[in-house]
Amino acid sequence: MCGECGCGEKEKSLSLNQDILKDNKRKAEGLRVLLDKNKVFSANIMGSPGSGKTSLIEKTILMYGDGKRFGVIEGDLETDLDHRRLKSIGVNSTQINTGTVCHLDADMIEEAVKSMPLTEIDFLFIENVGNLVCPSLFDLGTHINVVLLSVTEGEDKPLKYPLIFKRANVILLTKIDLIPFLKLDEEALMRNLKRINSKAPVIKISPVTEEGFKDWISLLESFRKYPALLP
Repeated sequence: MCGECGCGEKEKSLSLNQDILKDNKRKAEGLRVLLDKNKVFSANIMGSPGSGKTSLIEKTILMYGDGKRFGVIEGDLETDLDHRRLKSIGVNSTQINTGTVCHLDADMIEEAVKSMPLTEIDFLFIENVGNLVCPSLFDLGTHINVVLLSVTEGEDKPLKYPLIFKRANVILLTKIDLIPFLKLDEEALMRNLKRINSKAPVIKISPVTEEGFKDWISLLESFRKYPALLP
């Protein structure tokens, strides 16, 4: 009940949220079937604004080689800056602007995928809206959830925003080239990550030095070939 007024507002809100998530899950499962049918491996890339999501996608595509074909769905509140950045290196990219909505959902992805040539794509990266809260609730029909955490964000973030880290299949610690300039307790950060999610591999990366990218790409390829390895 809503306080003492007896209006039932809280019950209505909970029911509505459950219906939204249930409908989202159904659409997400349909998307996975569609991607599997077209042999497309997909990743939901999540993290705070400025954690390095676009840089991760860009550097991964440039370094991957082996003739792999990539598609990207870019999610942002406003602008198509990241979309144009990826188009400039020849990536098949589609933009979603959410306005005031702080996350992508399966309905948005379902619509965006309609304009993508799935038969010409091996990997689909979905860059979610920069946020450590809302994106964790919505399944996008991807095969893996990848969460980025920049070293500039501090060692406490996994404890403050546990759900998104709990649901990660891979955690990428980004901008590690900046560690010498920070007062970061790296050991505490790793303990906090493992406390929240002891199964997901943690890879330290830097798009500037390219450190860690070979390990990340190797892991990505392993998950694509052998889904049973997913934590």
